[in-house]
Amino acid sequence: MIEARRLHILRAVSDHRTLTAAAAALYLTPSAVSQQLTALEQETGHRLVERSGRGVRLTPAGDILLRHTNAVLAQLERAEAELTAYSSGAAGTVTVASFATGIGLVVAPALARLALTAPGIRVRVQDAEGDASLPMVLDRQVDIAVAVEYRGAPGVDDARLTHVPLYAEPFDAVVPVAHRLAGAEQVPLAELAKDPWIGPYPGNPCHDVVVLACEAAGFQPGLEHQSDDFRAVVALASAGAGVALVPRSALLGMDLGGVVVRPVDGAAPTRRVFAAVRCGAEEHPLIRPMLDALAGAAPVEGGAP
Repeated sequence: MIEARRLHILRAVSDHRTLTAAAAALYLTPSAVSQQLTALEQETGHRLVERSGRGVRLTPAGDILLRHTNAVLAQLERAEAELTAYSSGAAGTVTVASFATGIGLVVAPALARLALTAPGIRVRVQDAEGDASLPMVLDRQVDIAVAVEYRGAPGVDDARLTHVPLYAEPFDAVVPVAHRLAGAEQVPLAELAKDPWIGPYPGNPCHDVVVLACEAAGFQPGLEHQSDDFRAVVALASAGAGVALVPRSALLGMDLGGVVVRPVDGAAPTRRVFAAVRCGAEEHPLIRPMLDALAGAAPVEGGAP
């Protein structure tokens, strides 16, 4: 008989590629992970993991078991949801991980909605960048991720997750008030090819949006200054340090006295925001109300500063 907890470990090893990283995500020791994998191999009669460079990878037998693991764990999530609904209904704690702008734009308003519609549900919120929150869901550190589409992110067809679209918002061009294009109604990105740029670090989903938009305009942005804090990005632009692309909602409430904000000419770069839960957990009586509250709080489109 295969133990479900060992299937969680197998999936974590597949996701994180090293025993040490998988152990950290699951709050276990590497030796405990190794022991559980050995026990799983004994249960199945197959070698499931092999070394690959400095990490590990699944064997063909491990890949077969992983496909079944995703289905089994999703069904266990559904069973837990039904049992919770049967025994106690909507009373308990839900954890949500979201990037900072998402917290302000949808998570906080969703909490206000939930306080009226499901007062028995307590929500705990953690600040996490869009590329960090999805692994937190898969590793069962949180229940819901509010995340941004990015290169390499699990897609809507990923068997491990259920996606709930929330909103899409454009990026606007931010240039110093003395910039040559400050008087333009719209800013052609190609005209900024030789400017110094300010933007997020690689790994931040917004970095991908900026770079891909500039590549589509025919150039690589010269990122001379980097920060994941858009207030810092705008402050640097105000000081004349460069130009930037910033999500429209991130500009709300900022001091924009030293910059000019303009729409991008043509197809605007866009970030798409969604909520994600482990597959099978979407109908959990604690999670479903929060997903509904997030969807209800989401703007039809990104707000303008």
